Amino acid sequence: MTQLLTIAIDGPAASGKGTIARRIAARYGLRHLDTGLLYRAVAVLCAGDGIPLADERATGERAMRLDPADLERDGLRSAAAGRGASVVAAHPAVRAALLDWQRDFAQEAPGAVLDGRDIGTVVLPKARAKLFVTADPDVRAARRWRELSKDREIAYRDVLRDIEERDARDAARTDAPMRRAEGADLLDTTTMTIEGAVTEAIHLIDGQLAG
Repeated sequence: MTQLLTIAIDGPAASGKGTIARRIAARYGLRHLDTGLLYRAVAVLCAGDGIPLADERATGERAMRLDPADLERDGLRSAAAGRGASVVAAHPAVRAALLDWQRDFAQEAPGAVLDGRDIGTVVLPKARAKLFVTADPDVRAARRWRELSKDREIAYRDVLRDIEERDARDAARTDAPMRRAEGADLLDTTTMTIEGAVTEAIHLIDGQLAG
């Protein structure tokens, strides 16, 4: 039986992990799941249903009814969805509801690349390769500002504040806080182009798979 290839890529917002994960998936012929979309979808659905994002029980129940089609909804990439995702992701009930979804996705042949904030620590602790992708907060804020400002006016300082607040929430939550997993290689993309970051990611992953 061919062994599944699972790769875990974690890191904070706008570190480049999503782009790297998609390119890595293409490089190794794997499927890709941006797990942040699950939490964004839960936040957007709850907001649409009038469910307070601070209500752990209700958001957890809504997360249990998440449908694959919900990941195709409009607005999941908005700043508001990102802030909401960070709030609901702090609820153990929401994380528990989405855990099997993520693991089931990874267990389908030939394997998958998952990116998020607790993939290497909780979702796929036995992933065959792990990366923790990061960058300085001001660099990440500049990247996110350039992305968001294509569609609307937004102040850089507001994007930076949002990045810093999300970092704090993700690192401080009691359930599955964002941290570098044991055995994960660190990839700091602060001074890298995306091409350089992908090349280095492939180098690090190849090294882990050969080890």
